[in-house]
Amino acid sequence: MSDAGRRVPSGLWRDADFRRLWIGQTVSQLGEHTGLVVLPLVAVLMLDAGAGEVGVLRAVGQAPALLLSLFAGAWVDGWRTRTTMVLADAGRAVAMGAVAVAGPVGRLGLPALLVLAFAVGALSVFFDVAYQASLVRLVARDRLVQGNSALEGSRSAAQIGGPALGGALVSLLSASFAAAFGALFFTLSFLSIRRIRRAESVPERAAGPPRVRRRIVEGVRFVARDAVLRAVCLASAAFQFSFAATMTVYLLFLPRVLHLPGLAVGCALAAAGPGALLGSLLASRLPRRFGHGRVLLCAAVLGDGAFLCVPALHGSAAVTVPVLLAAGFVFGCGGQLVSVTVMAVRQSVTPDGMQGRAAAMITFVGMGSAPLGSLLGGVLAEECGLRGGLLLAAAGMLLSPVVMVLSPLARLGRELPVRDRDPAPAGPVPGPPVRSARRGR
Repeated sequence: MSDAGRRVPSGLWRDADFRRLWIGQTVSQLGEHTGLVVLPLVAVLMLDAGAGEVGVLRAVGQAPALLLSLFAGAWVDGWRTRTTMVLADAGRAVAMGAVAVAGPVGRLGLPALLVLAFAVGALSVFFDVAYQASLVRLVARDRLVQGNSALEGSRSAAQIGGPALGGALVSLLSASFAAAFGALFFTLSFLSIRRIRRAESVPERAAGPPRVRRRIVEGVRFVARDAVLRAVCLASAAFQFSFAATMTVYLLFLPRVLHLPGLAVGCALAAAGPGALLGSLLASRLPRRFGHGRVLLCAAVLGDGAFLCVPALHGSAAVTVPVLLAAGFVFGCGGQLVSVTVMAVRQSVTPDGMQGRAAAMITFVGMGSAPLGSLLGGVLAEECGLRGGLLLAAAGMLLSPVVMVLSPLARLGRELPVRDRDPAPAGPVPGPPVRSARRGR
């Protein structure tokens, strides 16, 4: 029996409902990341859009992550996560299907495509928040790391394969057929997730906009007052800010300083994907053996410090490309190991009624800092040169493990910290101290 009174199979993969969630989340992520390539290609190939219009399209598709994350968290905490995911899949399938049908008959213009891109992005925000909260309601606490490892491994695979699949579908078939495949992926996710049978308690729903605003405020206060969640939030913001600055300079450094061709640049960027898959596998084993805090710190220092060697590179592509591939692989492995472990910690210390809002708050802070980091990267490149700017930006990523060292995250043991998983109260949340079921080393 789990700590919530649910019967849990001896192995997580024997749990039919978890398999349905994993299958649905996998194909949903594949559809989402395929769409990130397909929709801009629809604009270019079918609507003859220019570079500025494609940039606007991408920005519109990404805007919901910043605009709607907090609202999505409040919504998810007031509904069954299964219902939210099913509705999000249905909506995205309709949107991508509309692109596939309207494009060939000449009924699709750029304004309509912008609306559909925003709709897909908004529904993806709701789905992503919901699947993170659903795992806590679906499996026992001691299976969170294993469950997150499987789900985040699928997400990493989709990030690698989705864009490549989208480009291949457009090249081999057409942009409209590629959009139809995106709709198919979301439909398959819909069919899998709607078959989840395990009962899920429904928290008290919001009666109207004032109640939604109050729930958002409760989520912000809860994260701000809890030492563990506050550290996760600050570490995420520090990483996203510095990572955005690093990527801004990195994308200029590779072709202009190292004089790498486009294929080599693409390979260097893709190297993080296989590393992320390895990090997902390691995340299901290492924390239980060495302790969550120790794994977090070592993985963060190793992964975030991987780019520090890049500014020193000189010479031909035969010398620089292998180093870039290794740095990207180590970065992807360490980053994914941190991501999966932090997610398990966050889910463990957060009551069921606060899961969506806690996830949304951390996403909001991280995504909110990224545009500022990108601006800083441009300033560093202009003021310090590409080598100096990249070195400073890459060093800034080590701020994230510094935050961890100064927080309770560094002291986590082999067992996840626990807290009663009762739904959060309607009033202000005091954020009680975390207690541990068994003290780790």
